[in-house]
Amino acid sequence: MKLSKKQRQPKLKQQIEENPFTTDEALAEAFGVSVQTVRLDRLEMNIPEVRERIKDVAKQQYDTVKALQLEEVIGEVVDLELDKHAISILDIREEHVFSRTRIARGHHLFAQANSLATAIIDDELALTVTADVSFKRQVKSGERVVAKASVTLINLDRTTVMVNSFVDREVVFTGEFTMFRQEHAEEKEG
Repeated sequence: MKLSKKQRQPKLKQQIEENPFTTDEALAEAFGVSVQTVRLDRLEMNIPEVRERIKDVAKQQYDTVKALQLEEVIGEVVDLELDKHAISILDIREEHVFSRTRIARGHHLFAQANSLATAIIDDELALTVTADVSFKRQVKSGERVVAKASVTLINLDRTTVMVNSFVDREVVFTGEFTMFRQEHAEEKEG
């Protein structure tokens, strides 16, 4: 049974507040309505489109990347607190997929996670020492991958970063990255 507009709009607003990166297409599917209906609902409630919501979240980020140039991070960094947590978004396009299957090449998911693990390090030099990764499901063209990184351990010249990547709320990739950091290594030597 479809919800009336009066019932649907508050639920739509709540879902966007919980996940500002959700697309109109995903919302339309979740509510069993057309994409146009979702757009009209958003307009009536003065909720911006997903690109604008991403920019708003990005403006709230606390820190700037030290170990890389921001444009070297694969995906768009929308949240970053150095040595704590970070989030990036990667829209899977034609250039990311195999032409025959339209499935994303794994190295793009790995690159998004690895560059985010590097970006989160509060140091001028951060290098990947080891990566233990697992691909949980195929990602297809048109899907949006949200990678969430968190620092789990800082130990002298090594930092452990966990990265989980999601499409909607489904985990598609996990990785534990051990990162070398120069600053703490120099403190140990000195």
